[in-house]
Amino acid sequence: MHTAADRIRNVALVGHRGTGKTSLHEALLFEAGAVSRMGSVPDGTTVSDSDPDEKARQTSISAALTSFTWMERKVNLIDTPGEPSFVADALGALRVCESAIFVLDGVMGVEVSTTRLWQRAAELDLARLLFVNMLDRERGDFFRTLDALKAAFGAHVVATEIPIGAEHEISGVIDLIDMKAYLYEGSSRGSARETPIPEELRAQAEEYREKLMDEVSESSDALMERYLEGEPISHEEIVGALKEGTNHGRLFPVTCGVATRNLATNRLLDAIVEDLPSPVKHGGLEVGGLTLRPDEDAELFAYVFKTRADPFAGRINLFRVYQGTLHHDSPVLNTRAHVKERIGQLLTFEAVSRATRRSSARATSARWPSSRRLGPATGSPPATSPSRCPRSPSRLRSWPSPWSPRARATRTRSSRRCAVCRRRTRRSTCTATRRPASRSSPDSRPCTWR
Repeated sequence: MHTAADRIRNVALVGHRGTGKTSLHEALLFEAGAVSRMGSVPDGTTVSDSDPDEKARQTSISAALTSFTWMERKVNLIDTPGEPSFVADALGALRVCESAIFVLDGVMGVEVSTTRLWQRAAELDLARLLFVNMLDRERGDFFRTLDALKAAFGAHVVATEIPIGAEHEISGVIDLIDMKAYLYEGSSRGSARETPIPEELRAQAEEYREKLMDEVSESSDALMERYLEGEPISHEEIVGALKEGTNHGRLFPVTCGVATRNLATNRLLDAIVEDLPSPVKHGGLEVGGLTLRPDEDAELFAYVFKTRADPFAGRINLFRVYQGTLHHDSPVLNTRAHVKERIGQLLTFEAVSRATRRSSARATSARWPSSRRLGPATGSPPATSPSRCPRSPSRLRSWPSPWSPRARATRTRSSRRCAVCRRRTRRSTCTATRRPASRSSPDSRPCTWR
């Protein structure tokens, strides 16, 4: 389904290794309804870490792209590896996104890869949002991490949320924009419950809200004047000013939560839509004296930022369309090789949970075996008889029916046996002994037929 450019968010999850980017990616997909079950990195059931090496090492090796819908906006989310050895995929993801979410460990704070990727994002003029993760661990401190962020990235780093509780007792967050508290009961989807702000945290919440309003009001003189006069400012005005400041790196909102417990991930999804810009809001891209704008009727310009080798589909190129419209079977010019190429099938990466993939694979294998050709042009499947696989009793495997024409032809061709070694043969005589493939006198020479 076609989506207008002003209703798209292109976001990359970046940060140091071990900060929980893959777990956050999984929690966002689960909260948005893209998957029915939230996977786990230790169990190897996440959507983005599907490679066997990634499951064995419990770390991301390559970037993974998924798309989902939230608040009637299409979100293209890229989970990038944090290991410095695979930083090329993280840099490539930053190249094609307007926004980046920096995931930090609430215990370790700002680390080396975070600083390096922040510098690259600043060079590309990206909108940046920070998410402090792992606050349920021992020595996890949001306010200490916030002070470290201000020291590392400047005074324009401002919190839009503060946690309720600390370490293992964290139970929710306080929204500083609307001054509301949200408690989370369990890790199920939609478990947030709006409650009044606890009295012991109200003074602290008002203190950080004042800091937030000071930064937000600087983006607009009219808003600054109204704020100083004490007039009420609506939610839409605050969010609009926050997006305007975040767009080109003048303001850096900080959110918090726990990805493995699906705590405050719905608030992060709202922040992606409300605080981060669309391609239209972010503006055009300057390349070689040209300005590429998200105009569907203009000349096509696209950039391939990653190529994947799929064992079933072959080579898959991931690209970003900066201008124009790309259709199936349309001719394009490859400016790197200076040759004309024709676009093949266009696909969209959508998240599917591991349990759903397994169920679909069983049903498909029982009805439409991928290792065999389909039936006539009408689309009917070949004659098969589903049975249990002896090596894996829990999975269905499709065996050819013994009454199918193919099985009868196979039995007819292989019904002869060599008189020496008793192996089946399709010939009437053995190629080694030149004896008939039937009962005859024994011979010591072996059969070499293959």
